[in-house]
Amino acid sequence: MSLLIVGTVAFDELITPFGESGRIMGGSATYAGLAASNFMSDIQLVSIIGEDYPQEYLNRFSKRNMDIRGIKTVEGGKTFFWKGKYHNDMNSRDTLETQLNVLAEFDPELPEAYRNTEFLMLGNLTPAVQMKVLEQMNERPKLVVMDTMNFWMDNSWDELMEVLKKVDVLTINDEEARQLSGEYSLVKAAQKIHSLGPKYLIIKKGEHGALLFGEGEVFFAPALPLEEVFDPTGAGDTFAGGFIGFLAHSRDISFENMKRAVIFGSALASFCVEAFGVERIAEINTGEMNARVQEFIGLTQFEVSLQS
Repeated sequence: MSLLIVGTVAFDELITPFGESGRIMGGSATYAGLAASNFMSDIQLVSIIGEDYPQEYLNRFSKRNMDIRGIKTVEGGKTFFWKGKYHNDMNSRDTLETQLNVLAEFDPELPEAYRNTEFLMLGNLTPAVQMKVLEQMNERPKLVVMDTMNFWMDNSWDELMEVLKKVDVLTINDEEARQLSGEYSLVKAAQKIHSLGPKYLIIKKGEHGALLFGEGEVFFAPALPLEEVFDPTGAGDTFAGGFIGFLAHSRDISFENMKRAVIFGSALASFCVEAFGVERIAEINTGEMNARVQEFIGLTQFEVSLQS
């Protein structure tokens, strides 16, 4: 089994009601890769960084047995940087600064060893970059999971529609699902999005959990009530990485197993928000993860006698 994750490896700087992070490790591939590494070791990362990206951060990937040959370093370049400030409700935020830097020239060339991957996660990148990755596969992966956002819906609609035709699972939030489909009802939105290509759709609803649509069924996973949400940055990418990591490890892509994957992804996302950046998810162990999954089970498991 193998898992290829294509996305950003970046710097973040975060301001929340709990404090300021300074410049720290961030990016969609970073969060997704660390999450997936809780299930498997055959993970390949593809991204682009500048010379300013510290070896200490790269060592974190290697420590989790991730293959980072696909992370290109641009000599003299600077790494993608994002700075944001969260409001008191921790659900809304303001972007204070974005520096694309080397990400503006990201044109991924996959190492030959990556082109036969069985599981592929396309992080939130331009649809043109996502398509280029797909075109370099020697054969179609067993499962393709893709993330996108409203910016690409506004600015790269035609390219986005072409990529969606080649995707198995799409992960977006509820606002993006409504924009992509033109439907307010999330059930109708899912039906419309299925017609665009993805057989399965995950709609992330933040503190209100996540919905999985597929094969005419709907599954809902709650979000775990937490005493404090310290930093929600990267929670969606952590969820997606945990989701596909669990599926790749189990090699079972049935809808029933996707339900389990959603729970494991949600559990990992609940760890992510407990500290700035990747500090929490980079250190959790199997025992902690299983205990957190058991808390999710306790939230939803009940017995009831139906009335006759």
